[in-house]
Order: sequence, then structure tokens, then C-alpha cells
Amino acid sequence: MSAPIDLHAYQEPILFLATAGVVVPLFHKLKISPVLGFLAAGALLGPYGLGRLIPDYPWIDWLTFTNPEGTSRFAEFGVVFLLFTIGIELSWQRLRILRRQVFGFGTLQVVLCALALGVFALKAVDSYAAAALIGIALALSSTAIVLPVLAEQKRLNSAAGRASFSALLFQDLAVAPILFTIAALDTRQPEVSMVSFATALFQAGLALAIIVGLGRLVLRPFFQMVSATKSPEMFMAACLLVVMVTSLIAAVSGLSMALGAFIAGILLSETEYRRAVDTTIQPFKGLLLGVFFVSVGMSLDVVRFLEAPVTILAVATFLIAIKSVIIFWLGRPFGLNAPEAAETSLLLGPGGEFALVIIGAAMTAGLVPYEIGKNLLLVTTLTMVAIPFLARLGRRLSRSLEKQIPLSPELSVPPPPEEAGRVIIAGYGRVGQLVGDMLQRHKVPYIAVDMDPVRVAEERKAGKPVYFGDGSYPSFLRSCGVEQARALVITLDTPSAIEAVVSAARQERPDITIVSRARDAKHAAQLYELGVDDAVPETIEASLQLSEAVLADIGVPMGLVIASIHERRDEFRAILKKNNKKPDRIEFRARRTVGK
Repeated sequence: MSAPIDLHAYQEPILFLATAGVVVPLFHKLKISPVLGFLAAGALLGPYGLGRLIPDYPWIDWLTFTNPEGTSRFAEFGVVFLLFTIGIELSWQRLRILRRQVFGFGTLQVVLCALALGVFALKAVDSYAAAALIGIALALSSTAIVLPVLAEQKRLNSAAGRASFSALLFQDLAVAPILFTIAALDTRQPEVSMVSFATALFQAGLALAIIVGLGRLVLRPFFQMVSATKSPEMFMAACLLVVMVTSLIAAVSGLSMALGAFIAGILLSETEYRRAVDTTIQPFKGLLLGVFFVSVGMSLDVVRFLEAPVTILAVATFLIAIKSVIIFWLGRPFGLNAPEAAETSLLLGPGGEFALVIIGAAMTAGLVPYEIGKNLLLVTTLTMVAIPFLARLGRRLSRSLEKQIPLSPELSVPPPPEEAGRVIIAGYGRVGQLVGDMLQRHKVPYIAVDMDPVRVAEERKAGKPVYFGDGSYPSFLRSCGVEQARALVITLDTPSAIEAVVSAARQERPDITIVSRARDAKHAAQLYELGVDDAVPETIEASLQLSEAVLADIGVPMGLVIASIHERRDEFRAILKKNNKKPDRIEFRARRTVGK
């Protein structure tokens, strides 16, 4: 007989999944960021929302999140996975390019904002240490909300996006020293000596060295071994293992878990598995970030806010205004024009999740008075809730300012997106390699994907832009830039695999040009029915090439031979389309061809 089931153990996971199932579709339909939905759900279902009614109505316990501490620990992995995926999109080279913004703009932003806010905090507290900690905590911004909002707006690669990311990255690096300082000032703990401080720094440096060293030696052969099994489950397990191990190594050494995962992502960005890993991790990142936003909403004490709404709103507005003004003027010397600086200032002006951690730790250590600390936590949470609105406001303000700036003719043409004009080749065997070679000869940029890890490794050693992954997954095609791609060429040799890629590509982008290899005439007809623009049957093409060779060898003029071969190829294509297309679709395709 099985043991009785404790339903309470499953309550919060089921409640969160139900919340996600309602929030995401509803807010997507309303064209509102789901971040706001998760924040609102956390505030409503948290201990300061419906949780207050549990003593009078015990059954409400089943509809509330009653374990904020446990939820916050689990929610931290949302930020970890977010930084991991951001690291995958970067590389050491791109990070070196951003070093001036990270260590210049980021450092000055934290220092100047902390000084200004600390001066004002000194009027509310009697201790210089408390004022300094409050200033530093409130100077930090929200990595977990700003970056998803920028990604949703497709603004991560904009100047404001790069500046915001650089400042947030420096803030993540600064969290460990700040928390160590709080421990050093804690009067309940033994005095922290220079030796212990040096030991902590050594541990942090050693952890970074271990992550980088092992990552360079182990990651590529590890993923090559796992991908050779051709098991999606094993590949997923490997991705999760890398994220967990690197983040925990960083946490044990005193660094933030997110920083360890970020470095692991950068190391994977240099391998051929970056896009497959990114695709695999995305669902986990989305769910865990949802948990994080719910946990932030759970800390929103609505009753405390109602006790002094004017004061709390005034402090929140003041915080955003002070930081925004400093960041706006600081951005100008670092290459941001007025529109870019305005957008960046509104993104970084609110408080962040690490402010909640630092103020909470300072309250526990007795460095910040309890009542002031609780009010500051509420102020920080309110500013974080406002980030999606401020991001939209910043974008509109940026566009308004851009119209007022006269542009020279050279600057009036916007640069193309990073993936624009690229051709995607699905399958990089002998046929795919020939296609890639021809594209390279005509200076057409391309990216190739293949499921053979050995082939991918060999081609990457030869300098080819080949990545490991399955093109039949729409999310993987998105990570390859299918939205901006010029065309998709499918050179796979398995009919079912070809059809899966065609269906996924048409699902993601109905208007993309698709040219596909086909097994024979019957398979080509099926591909035309699925919506490819051109299908090249192996049997027909081989026959045409044989005909071309024999006609040329027996002395028929080459011009006539080439013309007749092209004419015969067009006849085959027309026959295949007619036999498998409805009349209206044939006419549409013909008009589109003429338009081209």
C-alpha cells in the first residue's frame, strides 16, 4: 500500500504553473509584458495579499504562496539562467570591446549614485555605515527585469541596451564585495581581519580561474560526447549540469551564482554548441524568471504602502529621478547621445533585486533600522514594478529626441540587424559544403547547422560558421536568426527530416525563401505542397547533368546545351507544381516569381 500523499508539498508548484498558464496567455493577448502579470500575481497571492486572510479563512492557504524564503531561493535560478543565456550571446572578444563601459561607465554609475543617495539617506539614519549601505544598495538596478524587457523589445544590441547591460554586469561583480563588507561591519560576528579579507578575494579569484580553466578544457569534448548519443534528454541534462555546477562553484567562493553561470555561457559561446544549448535552456529560463518575478511581487506589502502612500511614492519617484539624472549626464562622456542616454537612465533608474538582498542583510546585521529597512524594501519593489512602463517611456522619449537631432546623409541610413542578409544552411554534409562554398565565393554570409558533432567540430576547426543543432525546432531557427535570414537551404538526406525543417521554418516565417534538396520527383512534389520555393530532386538533377555532359562531349555548342538544360529544368519544376498545387496557389506563386 502506497504512503499517503502530502498535497501541501505540491501546492506551490501547482499554484505557480496555474498562474503561469493564466498570466502569460492573458497578458500576451493584452500586449502587456508578462513580467507585470507575475509581479501582480505575487503581490495578490503572497503573504501580504491573500495570505493575510488565512487566520480567518484557513482554506485560502491553498491559494497563496506561504513560503517566501523557499521561493526566493528557487527563484534565484531565474537570474542564473538569464545571465547564462546572455553569456552565450557574448564572447570574450565582445566582452573586451565592452570593458570601457563595464569598468568605466558601470563603476562611475554605482559610485556616483551611491554617494548622492547616501547623502540623502544620512538625514534619515544616524550612522555613516548605514547611510553608505543604503546608498550602495539603492544605486544597483534590476538585471532580472531590465534585460528581459530589452530582449522583448529587441533592444539588447542597441546603444542603450549595451550600456545598460555593461552597468548591470559591473553591479553583479560588485555584489560579493558589498556583502562581504556587511559581514565585516556586523557587530555580532567576530572581527574581520585583512587576512580573512585577502582569503575571500583569493577564493573568488580561484573560483573564476577554475570555471574558466575547466570550461576551456572540458566543455567542448563534454558536449561532443553527449551530442554523439543523439538524445535530446541527455543534451538537456548536460546543459542543466553545466549551469548548476558553475553557479554553485561561484556561490561557494562568495561570488554571485549568476556571475558563475554568465562566465560558463561566455565559454560556450565560443563552441559550436552555443545555439543548441541556448534553445534547450530557454524554457527553463522563462519558467524560473517567472518564479523570480512572483517572489518579487510577494515582497510587496500593500498594507504598509496604504499606511503612507504619498511618502512611499515620493521616495520611489525621488530615487528614480536622482539616479536617472546622474546616469543621463554620465552617459554622454561614454559615447551615448541624448536619446540613448535618456533611455538608459530610465532603465537603470529603478532599484534592483540585489538591493533587496543587501538591505535585508543589513537589517539582519543590525546596521539599518528595521522600520526604515522595510520601507526601503517596499520602495525598491515599487520601482522594479515600474520598469516595464519606464522602458516604454524611455523608448518613446528616445524617439522624440532622435527626431530633433539633425543627421548627416551618411548617418541617416540605419545599420542592418546583426543577422540580416544571412543564408541558413540546414545540413552541412557534402551538398551543404558545396552550397556554403558557392555562397562564400559570391560573398553572401551564411550560417550552417548540422546534427553530426564530429563533422561540426571538424568544420569549425577549418573556420566554417557551422553550429550543432536541429533545424526542425522553431526555437532553434529563431536563435539562428531566421526572422532576418535571406533564405533557407535544406541539404539533409532524409525526407522526414527535410519536411520537418520546412514546416518549422514556415511556422516561424511564412515569407522566407526555402530551397530544398529532394530525394526524387515524388518527394519534390510533396515539398512544393509544403511550401518550398524550389525543390531540387537528386534523380532529375543527376539526369540533367549527365545529359549536359554527353551533349557537350559529342560537340553540341555549350550555349545551346546550357539553354536546353535550363529549359528542361523549368519544365520539370512546372509539372511538379501543377500536379500538387491548387490553381490559386499556383497563380500566387507565379505572380511572386514575376515580382522577383
